[in-house]
Amino acid sequence: MMATIQKRTFLALALGLAAAASLPATVWAQTMNAKFSVTLPEKSHQGQGAARFAELVGQKTGGRVQIKVYYNAALGNDVQVTSALQGGTVEFVVPQTSTLTGMIKDFEVLDYPFLFDSEKEAEAVLDGAIGKRLLDKLPAKGLVGLAYWENGFFNATTSKHPIARVEDFAGLKFRAIQAPISLESIKALGANPVPLPVPEVYAALETRTIDGQATPTAVIAALKFNEVQKYLSVIRLSYGAFLPLASKKFWDKLSPEDQKAIQDAALETRAWQRQVARDAARNAQVDLAKKGMQVNEVAPAEIARMRERVKPVWDRFAPGTGAELVKEVVAEVDKVRHAR
Repeated sequence: MMATIQKRTFLALALGLAAAASLPATVWAQTMNAKFSVTLPEKSHQGQGAARFAELVGQKTGGRVQIKVYYNAALGNDVQVTSALQGGTVEFVVPQTSTLTGMIKDFEVLDYPFLFDSEKEAEAVLDGAIGKRLLDKLPAKGLVGLAYWENGFFNATTSKHPIARVEDFAGLKFRAIQAPISLESIKALGANPVPLPVPEVYAALETRTIDGQATPTAVIAALKFNEVQKYLSVIRLSYGAFLPLASKKFWDKLSPEDQKAIQDAALETRAWQRQVARDAARNAQVDLAKKGMQVNEVAPAEIARMRERVKPVWDRFAPGTGAELVKEVVAEVDKVRHAR
């Protein structure tokens, strides 16, 4: 009698295990919840990119990875959150590449003033072999780079007067990105650089702690700088690329299948987010003018003078960034520029 009971129990257990094995992996896989920190508002080009990415990750992982996006620097500024990413307390962030220059000097090459004339030139560098080599340096710092998204070309806003010539920078207290090359570029143009994280810029402009700043036009609109600045000068000082990053501590817990799904989601988001950024920049310039900002396009001859003024910054930083790397980037840019 006992043997019969044991046989039935064993048979039931075997059938149960066989049925369990046939169930989808998602039934057994533990759901991974992740926080994604974004500096800008939800409707910004950065915020929309993060939301699209989070949605695609959910789809591509069959719900195994669920990402919640936190907007408006709710978890801290980019420097703080990138540090949290290394510690594994936040799973995703999408800073501008400038944020990484303190830990990986090579990223500094992307901050050189007046390096790119067009988005096409930037894409050739970022999406090619050079961009990949930069991403390959991140895991050693506890980070995983997923793709390059777009922030856009930096244009200047001021409260005192428009920027039409390089001499118009003279004496202005001008916000700089928290990166050495940004500080020195502002100084070379004749202004007094004041390093500030993005969340602190509006208040500094409002209280006249600073007279001006340079960010992409879409960011100017998203952060409502027109409320505290009178002039918008289109100078295309530098090109900003966003870089969605994952915490390596989080990444290493994922299956290869889910790692690939997240990588694919970032790449799929890339083209979409870049178009959002470009549409936002065009629309923002029109909207800001309608809201009362005085907008001026800086003449190419004056841009050339500004480029000449910051040339010593290139010369000074090239040895530290890597003279060969700078040369390689310039060669890639020239190839695209002269193919037009």
